[in-house]
Amino acid sequence: MHRFTDSIRKSIQANDWYGALSTALTLPDVCGRLEKPNSGSQARYVDWFRVWVQSKYTSEVGPNRIKRVFLHGEDCYALRCCYLHEGGSNIEMQRAQKALEDFHFITPIPGCHIHCNQSNNTLQLQVDIFCNDIADSVDQWLSSVNDDADIRKRINNLLIIHDSSEGVRF
Repeated sequence: MHRFTDSIRKSIQANDWYGALSTALTLPDVCGRLEKPNSGSQARYVDWFRVWVQSKYTSEVGPNRIKRVFLHGEDCYALRCCYLHEGGSNIEMQRAQKALEDFHFITPIPGCHIHCNQSNNTLQLQVDIFCNDIADSVDQWLSSVNDDADIRKRINNLLIIHDSSEGVRF
């Protein structure tokens, strides 16, 4: 799994925002499948996101400190579908959405932290923070399931891109 989270971090370092975002949006589904292989894609994605990522997008707001979830698993799943299948970010037509209609990703601005701002039903996310949040969550999840032999076996069956400088083997 570290090859995937390392890929996200390397993409961020190279300002490859689309590569980082594509991998980040894919990993909750991968982890969910590794953990619950018999669940459907949407259910496992939403469940995994709720447990491992959603708290990073939950804040207490207003004078009464009301708990507010800015990014639900359903909305992130809808973004995953929209972006990976169509290249878009407007999730209005996705049946999986919960609270949002669109996402607005921005690149980092040196010295500034502009992340998790919502205007109407559009959520603004700083792409590097979002992708790192997913990568960090995957790493935390991996540590938590490290002793599960069934999950480890499924992890060992994930795609590997072999280094051809070490010789090509079949």
